[in-house]
Amino acid sequence: MKEDKELQEFRDLLKPPTHFEEGFDWKTVVGAVFIGFLMMPGSMYLQLVIGTGIGPAARWVTIILFAELARRSYSGMKQQEIFLLYYMAGAAMHTPFQGLLWNQYLVQSDAARMLGLTEFIPLWVAPSLESSALLDRTLFHSDWLIPILLLIGTQIITRIDQFGLGYALYRITSDVEKLPFPMAPVAALGTMALAETTEEREKSWKWRVFSIGGVIGLAFGGVYVLLPALSGLFLMEPIRMIPIPWVELTIQTEDWLPAVATGIQLDLGLVFIGMVLPFWAVMGGLAGLIITVVANPILYHHGILNRWHPGMRTVETVFANSFDFYLSFSIGLGLAIAAIGFWHVARSFRRSEAGARGSLRDLFRPPPGRGDFNFWISIGIYICSTLSYVLLCVWLVPNFPVAFFLIYGFIYTPVISYVTARMEGIAGQFVSLPLVREASFIAGAKYFGYQGIEIWYAPIPIHNYGSATVSFREIELTGTSIRGIIKSEIVVFPVVMIASLLFSQFIWRLAPIPSGAYPFAQELWHLQALNSLLMQTSTLEGNSLFFQALNWAYVGAGTMLGIVTYVVLTLFGLPIMLVYGMVRGLGQSMPHGLILEVVGALLGRFFFLKRYGAMWRQYAPVLLAGFSCGMGLTGMFAMGVTLILKSLGRLPY
Repeated sequence: MKEDKELQEFRDLLKPPTHFEEGFDWKTVVGAVFIGFLMMPGSMYLQLVIGTGIGPAARWVTIILFAELARRSYSGMKQQEIFLLYYMAGAAMHTPFQGLLWNQYLVQSDAARMLGLTEFIPLWVAPSLESSALLDRTLFHSDWLIPILLLIGTQIITRIDQFGLGYALYRITSDVEKLPFPMAPVAALGTMALAETTEEREKSWKWRVFSIGGVIGLAFGGVYVLLPALSGLFLMEPIRMIPIPWVELTIQTEDWLPAVATGIQLDLGLVFIGMVLPFWAVMGGLAGLIITVVANPILYHHGILNRWHPGMRTVETVFANSFDFYLSFSIGLGLAIAAIGFWHVARSFRRSEAGARGSLRDLFRPPPGRGDFNFWISIGIYICSTLSYVLLCVWLVPNFPVAFFLIYGFIYTPVISYVTARMEGIAGQFVSLPLVREASFIAGAKYFGYQGIEIWYAPIPIHNYGSATVSFREIELTGTSIRGIIKSEIVVFPVVMIASLLFSQFIWRLAPIPSGAYPFAQELWHLQALNSLLMQTSTLEGNSLFFQALNWAYVGAGTMLGIVTYVVLTLFGLPIMLVYGMVRGLGQSMPHGLILEVVGALLGRFFFLKRYGAMWRQYAPVLLAGFSCGMGLTGMFAMGVTLILKSLGRLPY
């Protein structure tokens, strides 16, 4: 494959170390408890309020606190210890029991009632409408026992499963094929900024850049998160100087941009994200957005987007356009992207045959000290975990053909995972085939007599482990032993499960979800429920709404347009990131979040890169890490005050 200049810049940010350490000690255990019981509730709360949890901020807040405590006790923290805290914080932010809050909404939602699906949602997903568990808003009820046990079981399998095929593919693509993984250094650089001693900080740019980002995050978070949260405790309506989740402009622009969802999300974090993302990927997305803005009015005037009408806001506009056109068109674009990915992988094989940089023997001779385990153990984990998923699906959905589950787990999953692993290693791109899972469900209903919607909620063994290879590469770049990662998983899992259950219950008891107390969920959950449940009607008897929305002509048009666009852009020698960004952006793009990302990309490219030179590539991710930390601190403070005062307000005295 032709070398891309921008990708090469990302590849050269970090080189693999020669020394590895586990980094697992008492600080890791204390960190797991701190993350689970202090960071997780804040992330859950912000996810419902503004649509983004603490995310990376939880990691930076945890690292800074522990690093400063260690420094004041004259012990310090090694880079590997810091990365282990970083890794655990990321694992803890995946709050599994928050999914049950979505399930309780789904079974009670207007979307389920409108589509007539309420009675078909299985009891192992959520209790029925008549259950007192829903009326009392409590997870501590016998009707939740099976959903909770099922969730815990699948989480255990998932935690073990990440060391299966994903690790095996990492060994193949990194150790044998020596692929560069251009995007992995970006994620690894932030943690290294905090791994410096006091003396090193005085001479290093990393801590200064991180601190600048932190101050900006604190200032913006005070206005964006803290002010609405605190004012809402004492006033009838909270003071929102910056609208959440976005400024709605669709109604204002409908006369000259019919059927186009317009608005702007005024989250300063998007500017910093735009600085970090590859420039041409952002520009490709912008190009796709412009095409969408031009195309939608044309499609509307030709009667294709016929469900849109004046007065619709963003959520209604997106759903109506998706039903009329973009559901089918996006499937075609997804097929085009997948075809491009497969072609790149085949081409890279042909280019590397003459001078391969590794051999199969490297699978069994990993770098010393990295903490690797036997390659065949990872294959065994993959086989056992996949069989566990198959058995669960057979138990939960006994009338669905078993052959489908085996094909999912042992044919489709390894093929798509390997293709994605190679694309991540070569170009930092994720590859997926759209609606493979959904199409197989529909085929099971059409040709094998399956009727129902239970299959949509079953833990189907369709996974794409290719992205896991990037995580293992990040671990390697920070000099952390994989054995330390395994130990941290054992420690953090029970903490995460207990904390997630307790705080999901606590947040639900404070107010119904969604409701005015959680504005993001109130704004967008209805659209998400409509999109999800619309697809599920395809496996029921009668005239499915999904089949009404599916148009194979539009699917073909999306596939052809995606491939033609790719060919034309590559013929002109344009960067690969621009090509992928534009093809992906040809779907129903919305300007809400993209505008500030573009601003950030332009600032980074034409101002900061010129001013600071090649070092800006390293400054940007550290600056984003600092900003996330500042936002996280304000979010944690807002969450703490809100939860304490609201919980006191519920006490009888």
